[in-house]
This record gives sequence, structure tokens and C-alpha cells, in this order.
Amino acid sequence: MGKIVLLDDSLSNKIAAGEVVERPASVVKELVENSIDAKATRIEVFLEEAGLSKIRIVDNGDGIEEDDVKKAFHRHATSKIKDENDLFRIRTLGFRGEAIPSIASVSIVEMSSSTGDGPGTYIKLEGGKIVEEEKGPSRKGTDITVSNLFFNTPARLKYVKTIHTELGNITDTINRLALSHPSIAFILRHNERTLLQTAGNGDVRQVLASIYGMNIAKKMLPVSVDSLDYSVRGYIALPEVTRASRNYISTMINGRFIKNYGLVKAIQEGYHTLLPIGRFPIVLLTIEMDPILVDVNVHPSKMEVRLSKEQELYEVITTMIKDTFKNQQLIPSAYNAPKLEKEKSEQGEFELDPFTKEIESSDLPFINTNQHLENTYIKNEVDSSYLSNPQRNHVIKEEGNRHVSQWETTKETKDSHDTTNHTLVEQVVTNQQAVVKEKREANPESRVPVMYPIGQMHGTYILAQNENGLYLIDQHAAQERIKYEFFREKVGVVDRELQELLVPFTFEFSTDETMKIEEHLEELKKVGVFLEPFGQNSFISSSHPQWLPRGEEKEVMEEMIEQLLSMKRVDVKKLREEAAIMMSCKGSIKANHHLRQDEIQSLLDELRQSEDPFTCPHGRPIIVHLTTYELEKMFKRVM
Repeated sequence: MGKIVLLDDSLSNKIAAGEVVERPASVVKELVENSIDAKATRIEVFLEEAGLSKIRIVDNGDGIEEDDVKKAFHRHATSKIKDENDLFRIRTLGFRGEAIPSIASVSIVEMSSSTGDGPGTYIKLEGGKIVEEEKGPSRKGTDITVSNLFFNTPARLKYVKTIHTELGNITDTINRLALSHPSIAFILRHNERTLLQTAGNGDVRQVLASIYGMNIAKKMLPVSVDSLDYSVRGYIALPEVTRASRNYISTMINGRFIKNYGLVKAIQEGYHTLLPIGRFPIVLLTIEMDPILVDVNVHPSKMEVRLSKEQELYEVITTMIKDTFKNQQLIPSAYNAPKLEKEKSEQGEFELDPFTKEIESSDLPFINTNQHLENTYIKNEVDSSYLSNPQRNHVIKEEGNRHVSQWETTKETKDSHDTTNHTLVEQVVTNQQAVVKEKREANPESRVPVMYPIGQMHGTYILAQNENGLYLIDQHAAQERIKYEFFREKVGVVDRELQELLVPFTFEFSTDETMKIEEHLEELKKVGVFLEPFGQNSFISSSHPQWLPRGEEKEVMEEMIEQLLSMKRVDVKKLREEAAIMMSCKGSIKANHHLRQDEIQSLLDELRQSEDPFTCPHGRPIIVHLTTYELEKMFKRVM
């Protein structure tokens, strides 16, 4: 007698459930996606004990016809695909027909559904078997309840985490679905407490505000780009808003939330040196493409996909983000700077769910750090004129999406105001505006405003001012940025400026290191390291680029070689980048180094000429801004 047997449907469904239904969040995801596919405009999710006790999902979608209700609980029963060709042009979130029978096999399921044309159908299943069936309400849509999850597979319960963790995973799932479908109103309630509610009016920024908070939503910039194969839309956070995890990066393809390391890497490359090491941005990108270019049938959860033109999409995203930041002034406000979120909650369970944390709950007035250059240089009125008229009223006026601090003179004060002082103030303002205008015209491309040095603090920070307030500049980070851009350009043309050595540098390595260096001698030449074999496991260098940091030439070359040795795959572009960063750090002004006034001015002028003057190559901020209004509020001059 043969050993191979055919498994019955009940056991097959339980095996499938092991792949599809990992935890309560998996149930929520599959059922809500079915509601989305049914064209629902309102989806309500009710939970008890993080879904372990009960999950109820109510939608106003198309509903299921009476003849199809039983079929929906059979494996591979689906209305989404008919033949093999449909499998490669999938536009729906669900398509395999595995979710509902898999869920029913490990729980108690009750479902009422109606198309709105007459009475609906009610059905109840326990462990995948129908135990009750009757007429149901005629309300259009589907109401499905999943109770006692894993009641007949107790081994699965051992892998379920705490209520806090499971609730965090469900919240994460619903938040991403809400972000990818802003035209659907989502409501999520847990034990009668509302965790999320969206309007469903199609405004993505409102959904972002519901999830992250209003302050974060205001600091996210809209992005969009169209190529031959892709249409990319979304929002990216300013570099000052960072998190410790990649979980805050959400990428959607044709309405489906997906995880793709290549796309995350493209986003990080777009931010490049604007982010500190180990920090990640908040990003939402929705990508539309021909379904034939993406294979969603590569993982049971359908969260991993395979792209046929991934490199093209990578370049589109990277260029889009870089171009967006080129038009922004990225100087953060010291008064309203974002606080780093706790890595873990007190219970230590929400680290998997970035969306449920309390973020940016500050009630401070929003100060837009992305004003156009024109607004940054010249305001309608210089706040310093307050000194000549201390009895004016302070107001905050709304201009577009930002708030502007201004002084208004009351009628009584205005009538009694000294004409001579007023004329003097106007003259000062006019003179300041003329100077600013002259400097701005001399360098119209700079995104850093003209700043007038005041002095240094602790030999580390430069203090400067203009009509918009006080600026603090990290002198080491500023010169790092300047030198980084210099070396980044020089390291690409290494053979034009060579210094011949009377006594060659000698380098010695182990046998395995020598073999790798011999294999990549050409790559080293492209970054300015010219090596020749010199005996066993030794190399000499008879010349080097003139622009290497003086007195540290050999040390820098050794570090470049170390960078190559540490690479799993040698990438000349990456090698040049790392070399430029390393050299910029070595030759820059260190802390506790006092500068003369002319040196400070020269450093500020060079910084204004930089391509990206807001962060050092490691992503740390260079400039922090404290507006005049913020200072006055701190000193209670305004309330």
C-alpha cells in the first residue's frame, strides 16, 4: 500500500492558516483587504482583547450574493481571477481565495452579507464547519466576526505575544491601509476605545495627522514624479524629523502596502547626508504601475513583491527626493525642535508598532522652517524696531500655511509715537534691507540667509544674527560640509593633481588582504590610491593627489584601503563617498578652537556657497534657528 495520502480539507485549511494567519493582525489585514476589494467607503474594525477574543469588521461594500456565501469558505474560491493571465495583472488586494477558509478553520466565524437587493445571508462556522445558516439583514455590505482565534490549535497560541504587542501590530496594519486608501473612512476601536478614525475624504495629509499628529504632518513635504513606467506620489518628512527604525517608511504599490529593501534604500539615498547615522525618516510613497511589472504572488502574506524594473524605480525615487530638498531651506527651529521618541514604551511592547506612539504632542505655535528664500531674507518689518517703540502689540498672522510673528502699533501709541525715532527706524530697516538684497543678488542660489557674526560659545558654536533672529552654527560640522563637497569633487578627478614622493610610502598587509587589493588595484586608483606590488604582501606608493589632507596623506590612504577591504562588494561610487567623508572629518576645525572674527565670517560665507549647507556628511545639523518671536516669548516680552 502506498505511503502518500490526500489530506482532507479541514487539515489542509489548518496548514494554510499556518502561513496566512500568523496572529490577529493577519486576520484583520485579510478581512479589511476584502472589504477594500468590495469597494467599501467605510470600514469599521472592533476588537476585544487585541483580537484574541473577538474581531468584528463591518463595511458598506458590494456584499456577497446568497449563492456565493458558502463558496467563499472553500479553499481557492475567488472572484478576483479566472485564468492564468489574470494572475499577472492583479489589481485587487486579495486573489488566492485562501484567507477566509484559513481563518474559519482556526476560529469561530459569523458572517452576515447582503448586496442590498433583498434579504441578506447569515452563516456561522466553527473550525471551518457550517453549524448555522439563515436569512440575514438586508443592509448592503458585510459584517464578519471572528471569535476565539486558535481555539482548536492551542500550539499556535504559544507564539502569540502580549495584548500590547498584538494590538500594536493590528494598529500598524490599519494605519498603513488607511494611508494607502485615504478615500475610505476607517474606524478602529479596541474595548470601546477609539484608536483611529479617518474622514475618508481623500486627503492624505489628514490621515497623516490622525496617525502621527498635526505637528509631524505639517513637517511633511508633498512629492510627485512621473516616468514612463511609474507614477510616484506621497509625503516625505523634513530631515529634522527622524526615527530610530525603518518601520516609519511606508511604500505602497497599486494600493498594496509592501516591504522592499531596495525601495527603502532608494529613499535613504535620496536623503543621503541629511540624516544622522542610525536615524530614519518618516515617508509615505504610493506607486502606481502596470500590474504586469510587479509579481505579488511570491509570499503568503503578499507583503513582499518582485519588481521587473526595480533599478529604474530606485533612481526615480532617489532623484525625486533629492530634487525636493534642493528647493527647501532646512534650518530647524531650536524652540520647536522635534524630540527623539522613546525606543520602547514602559511596557516594552510597542516597538513593533511605530504608529501607536504619542508623537509630537507639543502645543507650541508652528514655525515653518521651509519658507522660500525671499521670506527668509526680508520680512515686512524688522522685529528689532521694537526697541524704538516698546508699547506695541504682538500678533501672529497666518500667511498661507505658516504663522508670522509681527508687531502692530495701537492707535493710541501710534499717535504719540516720536516722528524722529520712527524715521530713524525706517532708515535702519531700509539700510539692512539694502545690504541683504545686495548679498542675495551676489549669490541668488544660496539657501542659507545672510548672517552677521556675533561671536563664539565655548570655542565650538558660532553665534550669528539677522532680522529673523539668532542662529547657532556648529563650526566643526560647517567645515566638514564645506570640505566634504570639496573632496567629493576632487576624488573623481584624481589623476590631474599628483604629488610625486621622494621617499615612497610603504604598506604591508596579510596574505588574504593582499589578494583582495591586487584584485582591485584599478578601483583604488580611481580614488587616488596608487599602489605597486613591492615584495611579498607589500605595496608602495610613489605619488598621491595634492589635495589629500596635509601631513596625513599616508594615514588617509591606509583608511581608504581599509574601506575597500571591508566592502563585501567593491563599489567605486561608495568608496569615493566614504573617502570624501573621512577626509572632511580629519581636516575640519575641532571643538574648543577659537576663531577670529574674519575666520568666522569666511566660514559662514563658504557655507552659504555649499550645495547642501544644512547637515554635515554624517547627517548632524549645522545650523539651528531661534526666531525673534521665540526669544521674546522665552523672556515673556510676549505672552
